[in-house]
Amino acid sequence: MANCDECGAEVNMPYQCQRCGHTFCADHRLPENHDCPGLDDWNDPDGVFDSGFDDSVANQGGTSTTQGLLNKLRSVGGPLGYFRGNAAYTLLGLMWITFLLQQLVAVFVGREAYIALFTLSTANPEYLWTWLTSIFSHGGLYHLAANSIVLFFFGPLVERYTGSKKFALLFVGAGMLAGLGQIGVSILLDNPAAVLGASGAVFAVLGVLTVLKPKLEVLLFFVVPVPLYLLTFGFALISVVFFVNQGAAGAAGMGNVANFAHLVGLVVGLWYGRQLKGEVQVPNQIQFGGGGPGGPGGPGGPGGPGRGRF
Repeated sequence: MANCDECGAEVNMPYQCQRCGHTFCADHRLPENHDCPGLDDWNDPDGVFDSGFDDSVANQGGTSTTQGLLNKLRSVGGPLGYFRGNAAYTLLGLMWITFLLQQLVAVFVGREAYIALFTLSTANPEYLWTWLTSIFSHGGLYHLAANSIVLFFFGPLVERYTGSKKFALLFVGAGMLAGLGQIGVSILLDNPAAVLGASGAVFAVLGVLTVLKPKLEVLLFFVVPVPLYLLTFGFALISVVFFVNQGAAGAAGMGNVANFAHLVGLVVGLWYGRQLKGEVQVPNQIQFGGGGPGGPGGPGGPGGPGRGRF
């Protein structure tokens, strides 16, 4: 038995695409039925058949050769072909690269530059670049690792059913709304704050999967099996309780955790999950290590409370 990477249906005799390597049911085995990346190569023969030699001779300006090279780089076997269908892992890599840049800026440039480049703050919400950079920035290694675990295990599974472009838009859009929501609440409560982290974005990923498969069994702390809806409800309840306590105390964050950002991200994910529900099917369980070229899926849960991060 295997699950179709397109619709999630269980099939006894799965088909494996020779171009993308994914597994499909009979309805989605043809490349055009599962939006196979290899179709781009066949639509542009330069990526499959042509070496580009004739074009380079006919066109000394090199335009065709350059285009042919770009096509080959973007093809399934090319260096950039990895990013097709791997938006979750690409975003994960950007988080770690950004964290490294944070350390370099803090050491060699200074704290003021660090804050201006990586944190979305009530002091400078007009720094539009921080709407994006703050999503990939993190306040510490534990915070980064916790969000990475969620994205690594849940991200590819959600991406399989949203598509890479929509997944990337969901992640970035939810991350921005979460950060701006936290800053907006802080301004209303007259509480200066600076936030950074991908927790709002990963809560959105968690919210989508919760709507699509609420009874999906995951392992809390990699040990305790719980249904996904219970895990999501637990984290939401914690965020609500902390936020209410903080509001009563006149502060937007409890222990410098941006709980309102968590809630904004989760609401975005639940809303988007509702848009997808009925359009896709997901498997009944997820496993460590992945079950094929579509990328690993497995249990995990969001975390990352800590100073100035969400």
